[in-house]
Amino acid sequence: MPKSFFRKASKRIFIFINLFTAVLFLMGCCSTWFFSDSTWPAGFLPLAAFYLMALLFLFFIFWLLVKPRWSLIFIITMLLSFKQVQHIIPFRLSQDAFNMKKDSSSMRLMSWNVAQFDVLYNKKNPDIRNSMMELINQYQPDIACFQEMVAGDTLFNLNTEYYRTYSFFPVYEFAEKLNFKDYHFSYNFKDDFLSHQHFGLIIFSKFPIINKHTLRFYPYDYNSNFQYADIVKGKDTFRVFNIHLQSLKFTEGNLEYINNPSIESKDDIEKSKKLLGKFRISFTKRKLQADHIRNEMDKSPYPVIICGDFNDVPNSYAYQTIGKSLQNAFVEKGAGIGRTFSGISPTLRIDNIFVDKKYTVDQFVLLHKKLSDHFPIIADINKKTE
Repeated sequence: MPKSFFRKASKRIFIFINLFTAVLFLMGCCSTWFFSDSTWPAGFLPLAAFYLMALLFLFFIFWLLVKPRWSLIFIITMLLSFKQVQHIIPFRLSQDAFNMKKDSSSMRLMSWNVAQFDVLYNKKNPDIRNSMMELINQYQPDIACFQEMVAGDTLFNLNTEYYRTYSFFPVYEFAEKLNFKDYHFSYNFKDDFLSHQHFGLIIFSKFPIINKHTLRFYPYDYNSNFQYADIVKGKDTFRVFNIHLQSLKFTEGNLEYINNPSIESKDDIEKSKKLLGKFRISFTKRKLQADHIRNEMDKSPYPVIICGDFNDVPNSYAYQTIGKSLQNAFVEKGAGIGRTFSGISPTLRIDNIFVDKKYTVDQFVLLHKKLSDHFPIIADINKKTE
C-alpha cells in the first residue's frame, strides 16, 4: 500500500512538473502576446526556452520508457510551437560549407558588434584590429553593418572655417582599407571617445547609398539611436537598418555573482536586487526600442534588410517584433544553437540578419573568431526573380 501510494504520488508530481514546464516553454515562445512593462518578468522565458525544451525532451525519453502515453505532452507542445522551435534551433543536422566565392548576382551581408575594434588596447596590441580588418577583407562583404564602431569623422569647425580630419582611425580610412565605396556613420556628437573619436553605428556599402538617416528618441543615449540607408544595386533599391538594442550592462561584480549566486547575507540580497533591476530595465527598454524600429520599418517604400545586435534571444519580444514577416538568415541556412555572444551562456544567439521575403538566403556562416565579444555573421542573399 505505501509503495503503491508513493508511485501514484511520484507519477502525479512528474506529470505536473512536465505540464508546468510545457506551459512555461509555450509562454516563452509566444512572449509578444502578453509582454508589457508590467509583465516584464516574462522576458526571462525566452532566455530559458532552450533549457526548458531540453527538459521537455528528457521527460519525453522518460515517459517512453515508463508510460508512453504521457510522451504526448512533448509531442503536442512541439507541434503547437513548431515555428518558434525552428528559431531556437533549426531542424537541420548540419549546414552546407560556406563558399567564399559568391554568385555574381548575389549580395553578401555582414553584421558584427566590433567592440570598438579594440581601440583602447590598440597601441599595446595592434594585432586584434589588424586581424579583424583582415577577416572582413577575407570575406569581402558588399554591405557591412557594425555596432560599437569607433572612428574619427570629418567635422566642419564654424569658428575657424576649416574642415578637420581626425588622424586617429578616421572613418574614411576604414572605408578605404575595407574596399567600401560609401558609408553611413551615426553617432552622438556630444559623446566624444578618446579625443574626438565617435562611438556609434556604421553601414558600409560597395553600392551607392542614395539616402542616409539616423533616428533618435528619448532618452537619446546610444541604444536609443538606430540608422538606415537606402542602397541601390543595379535596378533595385532596398533599405538597410543597423541596430543595437539595450544591453544588460553587467559589471564584473554582476558576472561574479551570476557565476556564484547566493542569498546568505544582506549583501547577497542587495546584489540579486540590482541584478533583477538590470534585467527589468533592459527588457522594458528593448521593448520600446523594438516598437520604434518596427514602426520605422513599416514606413519603408523598399524591401527591408535589418542587421544588428539585438541583445536578446530568439522568440523574445524584440526578436519577434522586428523580425515579423522577415526571414532570419540563420534559421534559413544555419544549424545548431548558433551562439553569437562568447560570454555568460552558450545559448545566446543575439546577433541577427533579417531579410525581406523578396530575397532568397543562399548561404550563411557564423565565424567563431574570438576577436570581439561577439562573433561575426555573414549571409549571401539574392533577389527573387519576378
